[in-house]
Amino acid sequence: MTGTAADPGVPARYPEPATTSPPERRALRLTGYAHGGGCACKIPPGELEAVVAGLLDGADGRPPLSSPAGELIIGLDDGDDAAVVRIEGGRAIVATADFFTPVVDDPRDWGRIAAANALSDVYAVGGEPVVAVNLLGWPRERLPMELAKEVLRGGLEVARAAGCHVAGGHSVDDPEPKYGMAVTGLADPGRLLRIGGGRAGLPISLTKPLGVGVLNTRHKATGEVFPQAVTVMTTLNRDASRAALAAGVECATDVTGFGLLGHLYKLARASAVTAVVDVAAVPYLEGARRAVRDGYVSGGTRRNLAWVEPRLDAGRCGEEDLLLLADAQTSGGLLVVGEIPGAQVVGELVPAEGPALRLR
Repeated sequence: MTGTAADPGVPARYPEPATTSPPERRALRLTGYAHGGGCACKIPPGELEAVVAGLLDGADGRPPLSSPAGELIIGLDDGDDAAVVRIEGGRAIVATADFFTPVVDDPRDWGRIAAANALSDVYAVGGEPVVAVNLLGWPRERLPMELAKEVLRGGLEVARAAGCHVAGGHSVDDPEPKYGMAVTGLADPGRLLRIGGGRAGLPISLTKPLGVGVLNTRHKATGEVFPQAVTVMTTLNRDASRAALAAGVECATDVTGFGLLGHLYKLARASAVTAVVDVAAVPYLEGARRAVRDGYVSGGTRRNLAWVEPRLDAGRCGEEDLLLLADAQTSGGLLVVGEIPGAQVVGELVPAEGPALRLR
């Protein structure tokens, strides 16, 4: 993964951020209206898995629920990024939904980030988005509706850049602002990217640098703006997904709220392998390490690390690196089992032995 002289942490292929909203709109700090920010406000992975365990197969002691007509290719089993159902004509429907509280104060940028994040789930399984509907929660008596319009405008811009229609949606009066999209796409059922498709002997590649979580946490606390983080979060995973399919890759997932370690653990578990990470090879955004050293670490990141630690051989890896590897990302890149142009190789899959994750 190559960078620029001005910003070595951001790949040169990324576009420059769009012009942000006027100063008078930025004066209302959206992040101050939310208890968390972006994908860091996800329900912790361990709690979430306990909630969904046994819903369909009756393992929770209740009668199993019958399946409707159609073939569910990807569902709840391994924690893939989107659902995939085979339909007639040799095609498959991809469905997902994602929304969260403000990760930045600029309303248009927040809309752009949330849309890119929602679309990422479709790309993560090898699909192409076709249509999206908005999901909006808004404290209408506390924040101007004009700001909500800017959020929706940002989402529409990114969806259009992806070639995805936006057709309405659903909104509620909410104590906290929340925004995202439910997205439907199409895929070739014979060419999907699955979280459980990894095989020992293959490399692990990462398509975006880490560190947006700690930079967003610093932004929420101080108001400092990090254009390099906004640029990464608003960059679509479309090209990386297409490149993975063209290279014959069968296994991928995106890196969001559970951090690189959390999502890689889920991939290794589903693929029945051990994932080995070359800590020095992992790319980070400029300012990410400084943010960790200054204490800007979200509770979501610490919960991620606590969840994976029993499954992790950390070797000589220190706390700073562990927190960065567990950093709760918003609209992060793809973890690809294989090599594709522009992505950094950060490790490999090996036969399952000992903990599911190993750092070296």
